[in-house]
Order: sequence, then structure tokens, then C-alpha cells
Amino acid sequence: MPLPSPAGDRTAVVTGASSGIGAEIARELARRGHHVTLVARSVDKLEALATELEGHAGASVVPCDLGDRADREALAATLLGSGRTVEVLVNNAGFSTLGPVHAADPEAEMHMVEVDVVAVVDLCARLLPGMVERGRGAVLNVASTAAFQPLPGQAGYGASKAFVLSYTQSLAGELRGTGVTATTLCPGPVHTGFGERAGFSKEDAEAALPAVMWVSAEQVARDAVAGLAKGRLVVIPGRANRVAAAVSQVTPRTLLLPVLANNHPGLR
Repeated sequence: MPLPSPAGDRTAVVTGASSGIGAEIARELARRGHHVTLVARSVDKLEALATELEGHAGASVVPCDLGDRADREALAATLLGSGRTVEVLVNNAGFSTLGPVHAADPEAEMHMVEVDVVAVVDLCARLLPGMVERGRGAVLNVASTAAFQPLPGQAGYGASKAFVLSYTQSLAGELRGTGVTATTLCPGPVHTGFGERAGFSKEDAEAALPAVMWVSAEQVARDAVAGLAKGRLVVIPGRANRVAAAVSQVTPRTLLLPVLANNHPGLR
């Protein structure tokens, strides 16, 4: 099976595990018997989730600011020296800025790229060697349906997720025959508080995207781990999101861009 079997000396690492999709993926892995290592900045939330998961194979908490390179280096050192091999890596942490680039805060834009892109590359580069050496492992990198199209109003975020999709597919090609798999999760809209943190309201998000496209964080996590277990290249939860992703890839950009820009809450 592409998803390694749980064992007492193994762990599944989930970044951005303090809430939303990350927390649900951690729960889903725990239900399947995996020890999980929870990574995020919010120590209190991580510890609460770790307590919740005590009835399964257990959980460890490793606080880390994934936007800080020294913190990520320390995280990798902790993981590699923990006595548990990292069998599953879930790069879920991420956030978005909002609005046109010409009005953006450059520091915020760079921090977003550091978390959404550089952290993914950093942790894969540090943790994949051990997986390949052991001949088993699974990587799940979380992108978005935004990876399949431009996203005016969230230009850096959309481009970051396009990078994650391309990078993970390339990893999958490199890893063929090694016993290690790489899967990209591309969720559509999910009620997790993500949009509110980016700067637009729940009402604005719901008005911009049809109700049929919204999928719960719990369902996203179930689909993600099921896809990981099957070694799928890309997982897009929700039929409407799969159709929308396919359509957006073949629609001429001259037609698509005005529609996307006119409907985005960040450009109103």
C-alpha cells in the first residue's frame, strides 16, 4: 500500500495542524492507527488536539513558525532525532493575502510565499531522503483548485498553489519505483476560517462561489487520506470542484480573467 503501515516507531507529520483541514487530516490519520506529529505556531491548539488523540496511537506537538527558515531547520532536526521515522509528510500549512499586488504589503507577500512554497520545498528536501532510503513513505502537499487557473485578487496565493501542484507532480515522477509516493490535495472552498484570515468575510466568499462547490473540512480530510492510501497523483474533493478545475484549464484566459476579476471579493 502507498500509505505506510502504522507502527510504534513511526509517525505522520502534519503541518498547519492547529485547525481546519490540517487538524482533520491529523484526526483521520490517527483513526487509521498512525502516531501523528502536530506542527503549527499555536501551541495551545496543538496540545488540545494531541489530548483528543490520546485514545489512538498518540500525538506529539512540535511548535514551529514555518515562515522562519531557522525554525524549519530546527523542526527537521527534531523530527529526524525523535526516535520515530517520518513515514508520512503532510505539508498543509498555508495562508493567503488579499487584494491587488500593486496595493499589497511586500513583507506579507514574501511571508506568504515562504510558508506556502518555500516551506514545502524545504521539508520535502529534508525528509524525503530518509523515506527513499527506507523504501517507503508518502507525501501529501496541499494546494488548491486555485492551482488550475489564475486568481486575480489573490495572485501570489494562486501562483503558490500552482507551484505546489507542479512540484508535487514532478516529485511523483522522480519517486517512481522507490516505494515513496507524492500526492497533491486540491480542495475548493472549505469553511475553515481561511477566508476570514485572508481578509474577506464568510458572506463574501459564499456569494462569490456556488454552494455546490463547498466541501466540509472533514470530507476533504477523508478524501485526502483515502487518495494518499491509493497513491493518487491529485485529489480534488467534490464533483463540482473536479468539473470546475477541468473547465478552467481549457478556458481561454482572455475569457476567464475578466470573470474571475469581476467576481473576486478582494477586487471590489
